[in-house]
Amino acid sequence: MSSAEQQIRPEAGRPAPWRTVEVPGAVLAVHRPEADGGPVDGRAPALFVHGLGGSAANWTALMARLGGLLDGEAVDLPGFGRSAPPADGNLTVNGHVRALIGYLEATGRGPVHLFGNSLGGALSVRLAALRPDLVRSLTLISPALPELPPQRYAWPTGLLAVPGVPALLRRLPVNARTPEEATEGLLRLVYGDPAALPPATRAEAVAEYRRRIEVPHAMQAMVGSARGIVTAYTERGDQALWRQARQVKVPTLLVYGLRDKLVSYRSARRACEAFQDSRLLVLPDSGHVAMMEHPDEVARAVRELLGRA
Repeated sequence: MSSAEQQIRPEAGRPAPWRTVEVPGAVLAVHRPEADGGPVDGRAPALFVHGLGGSAANWTALMARLGGLLDGEAVDLPGFGRSAPPADGNLTVNGHVRALIGYLEATGRGPVHLFGNSLGGALSVRLAALRPDLVRSLTLISPALPELPPQRYAWPTGLLAVPGVPALLRRLPVNARTPEEATEGLLRLVYGDPAALPPATRAEAVAEYRRRIEVPHAMQAMVGSARGIVTAYTERGDQALWRQARQVKVPTLLVYGLRDKLVSYRSARRACEAFQDSRLLVLPDSGHVAMMEHPDEVARAVRELLGRA
């Protein structure tokens, strides 16, 4: 184990052990399936990157289904999950990409099969464009690439980037909604069919919400990252995300849900045209987090992608 890494004993009830990896400007919490004691011959390395407000736990179901094929690790982005905020407060898209590149360089795991959801999708596109030597293939699930007009339900995220709005939200009564009610609202936002979720999944979501609202920097990470993605949407020239998508040469799987309230499936057509070697999976009953809602279908498409990659 390198001096930049620290192994953490898994806590009771935790589905996966985790460790910390020091990268430029931040310390990342890195998760891997509990059954994985380390790399196994024949399995290619993979990296899973969550979206805004999420964590590495968002990938547990998909990682389990790909465990025999990939040596996967999922990171908590700076300020999210179990990762502390970056030392310099840089929560922009470039700041997060810097942390991901730092992880790959510190661990020597690249090139990897790279997975990204929502914000994590935008980060993965930029990483693949800037450092093609670190990426073997790309799987993007509802990637947060610029679209006009944005989805109606995506406006609240954009409002977080407006000066004064976060301070207003902090002044609202914290007990206006119970954790169960707040979690239910989040589930309705990201799942295509939240009524189909098993009780255990709902209980885990409530527990994660309770943990997150107790973290002092949670709102700071949300606001900073929301501002970062809004800024990235307006960038032009070489930093424009759609231009960077056209630079990606590795095989790319695009996954969209017809019930996605945050990223329109209409973006799929532009994405298919932008990526040089792409294939598309559209899930009629899925929302914004297809890897959580329909992991079997996503895993099947990933296996087909890797067979060609």
